[in-house]
Amino acid sequence: MKSSSDCPTERAAEGGCGVIGFASTVQVAGKHLLESLSQMRNRGNGKGGGIAAVDLDPSQFGVTKDILENNYLLAIAYLDISVRNEIESILEENYFIDHIHEIGIIDDYKSIEGLDVRPPDAVVYFVRPRETMLAELSKSFLPPHGVPPTEREMEDEFVFQVSFKINTEFYAGERGTLAFVLSHGRNLLVLKMVGYADDVIRYYKLEDLKAHIWIGHHRYPTKGKVWHPGGAHPFIGLNEALVHNGDFANYEAVCDYLEQRNLFPLFQTDTEVSAQVFDLHHRLYGYPLELVIESLAPTTERDFILLPKEKQEVYHQIQTTHIHGSPDGPWFFIIAQSLPEASRLIGITDTSMLRPQVFAIQEGEESIVFSASEKQVIDAALSSLSEEDQRFWPRADKYWNARGGSHTDGGAFIFSIVDGEDGKELICNNKFGEQISTKDLPLSHTSQIHDSTYSGISLSDYNSHHEIFDIFTLSILDWNYNHLKGFIKEIGDWSSENRGDAILLLSKMIDRVYPTGNIRRSSLLSLCDSRLDEIFSSISTNPCDSYVSNKALDDSSPDTRTVTINADDYEIEGPSSLALELVRLTSEGWHNFVIYNCKGHRFIANGFGPETEEVSIDVYGSSGDYLASGLDGARLVVHGNGQDQLGQILKSGTLVVHGDVGQTFMYGAKGGNCFILGNAAGRPLINSVGKPRVVINGTSLDYLAESFMAGDPLHDGGFIILNGIEFDEKGVLQDLPTPYPGGNLFSLASGGAIYVRDSQELVTEDQLNGGEFAELTDADWAEMEPLLRQNEIEFGIPLEKLLEVDGIQRPFNEVYRKIQPQKVKALQAEEAWVAHAEN
Repeated sequence: MKSSSDCPTERAAEGGCGVIGFASTVQVAGKHLLESLSQMRNRGNGKGGGIAAVDLDPSQFGVTKDILENNYLLAIAYLDISVRNEIESILEENYFIDHIHEIGIIDDYKSIEGLDVRPPDAVVYFVRPRETMLAELSKSFLPPHGVPPTEREMEDEFVFQVSFKINTEFYAGERGTLAFVLSHGRNLLVLKMVGYADDVIRYYKLEDLKAHIWIGHHRYPTKGKVWHPGGAHPFIGLNEALVHNGDFANYEAVCDYLEQRNLFPLFQTDTEVSAQVFDLHHRLYGYPLELVIESLAPTTERDFILLPKEKQEVYHQIQTTHIHGSPDGPWFFIIAQSLPEASRLIGITDTSMLRPQVFAIQEGEESIVFSASEKQVIDAALSSLSEEDQRFWPRADKYWNARGGSHTDGGAFIFSIVDGEDGKELICNNKFGEQISTKDLPLSHTSQIHDSTYSGISLSDYNSHHEIFDIFTLSILDWNYNHLKGFIKEIGDWSSENRGDAILLLSKMIDRVYPTGNIRRSSLLSLCDSRLDEIFSSISTNPCDSYVSNKALDDSSPDTRTVTINADDYEIEGPSSLALELVRLTSEGWHNFVIYNCKGHRFIANGFGPETEEVSIDVYGSSGDYLASGLDGARLVVHGNGQDQLGQILKSGTLVVHGDVGQTFMYGAKGGNCFILGNAAGRPLINSVGKPRVVINGTSLDYLAESFMAGDPLHDGGFIILNGIEFDEKGVLQDLPTPYPGGNLFSLASGGAIYVRDSQELVTEDQLNGGEFAELTDADWAEMEPLLRQNEIEFGIPLEKLLEVDGIQRPFNEVYRKIQPQKVKALQAEEAWVAHAEN
């Protein structure tokens, strides 16, 4: 049997981690993290997992509310239980111990598959520093900010120093790895092990532990003690626990920066020094959060220039003073923080944006916010929570990605849980303190009990689902939830004889964006999702001439029926995955598929081989990474948001996404027509070649078409149309503040073109970084128009509407602008010289 102290401590070279955090106005049980973490296991390798919980339930620890809030919750991980008496003697010397709580464990750790190393025993001590020890510290301690410390500051520093001594002697000293401090803040608990984060919840029996804030982390080590729980995340400062996805190029420099300030990392990980820098700047230097974030993720280049002058001056001083302590990415941080005035969840991304991240918010009778590596894990947590607590529902009101160092929001978001008049309240701010809220949206369907009422639409009176959808979008403006539930129920009843039309109608109801009157869009989507799942599930027991479940095929010869597949019956990846089931079915000759109930399933429509023009796939739920990668001819429709690495090395075919797409969309793609309703995150179409043709109706955060090599767009080459539009909260189409917010557009591109909808010429030459504006000709429009017409068919966005400026339709060359690589001129000159020489 391996023990924790027997494990090797060499550094590893792997990279990439899975992170999730959420903050709720009501306490949430740990079991609602389980599905999220399970679906994200590919982002770890079992070498480290951990959780942090903030704003806990005192009754679960056997203490009063007063003790929980005012004592330090000192959690010790015992790798060798024989040192417990020794450590407790140290604690008694320095603290009053008001309560000791043993964290429960399961009987046999080996019952958790893959858990090879016995996790440490964890003991929580509720402590108060002894006055005599504080008096001794007061003789030598003056915070770096130069102001005499408050009582709280003195106690915090004392706790920090005692924990450092324990870690030095019992973890980083000559005696070996015997024990270490997991956490020591007030109302804050950290637990971690060699394993996965979901194993932490199972092993320590945290399924029912309640907290207002949770974070979870799967480790894929880049630096640190690999086979040891001390190297797992989260890491602590004092009042915060930090998890990290990424790697630092300047880890040693940050260590030097800390040592110059008398802080000494003990766990040899870049995440540890991140937590130390955060604590140093926030607690000891007294910087407000905005400046702490600036010290970690400095605003640079164009974004710095666009800041107000007064911010530029302060930020310049911060950067000059602390640049050596600023982690050189790529990285993404999630921080759980416990302070007297608020419990906080903080998400920060760096300017390189090479690590995936997504944020989400749902505000209703109770509210919850998320920060995570993937959208699908947010959906998993919401789904789990909504099954138990009817105040929540499966769809968030808003999802978004951050652009690190942005001059508009800073690429960082602070979610605070504070005491309000009627309980806890959620306050959401960006780095600059500007508030984010969806509270102006209509009430959700969970706000009260709603009965189904006849909608007034007789489905049998119409000839097609298109006609029904048109009358629905007019009727819903005057509906309440009774009408909506009645209408959706009527669709369910109607589907018994009109299954195909019912699926198409409900699909259009979730795909299209339109005004919904007094109905909240996320509620509408949740209700439609539920009905679609019921219809798809019914096919398994009641097939028809148009649909059949893959479970009922038996030895059937392939035909034109659409095969429905419940993704939840398959593993997310691996030998028993959904992706391989699709490969099997297509190889047998089946061509039409509906995949529903996706929960992060990866590699959908990969591995089909060449010339798959007859294959058509509709995907419902929360699909995972690498969807449509390597596609060659098939048509694939995602009824919602996509995730990261979609359409990599895509050769041909059609990809339609009724939402946003994540990082590195269409990396290295060689062709295909792709239509994106919303935004693309960082680095879409990087290194693409050949003739990919893409419409992005929203924008890209930055690095769009980096190293694009897609030939001449007028001679069968590739291009991107960037429309710069969005739908507001009422479902009305409007222009984005700018078509492209980043400072790196067409960087290092050598071929292709970007056509940006920018009648106000808001995109400037300093954003092009290797590109140049060129004349937009009739020949360009002949290539663009068919794609924009197809975009209208896919999303209902009229081309004529796109050509409007201030309500007046304008010629295409007054609305769109062409960007081409600067190298084009040089190549044309060289080609002319070669032609002259040959003559």
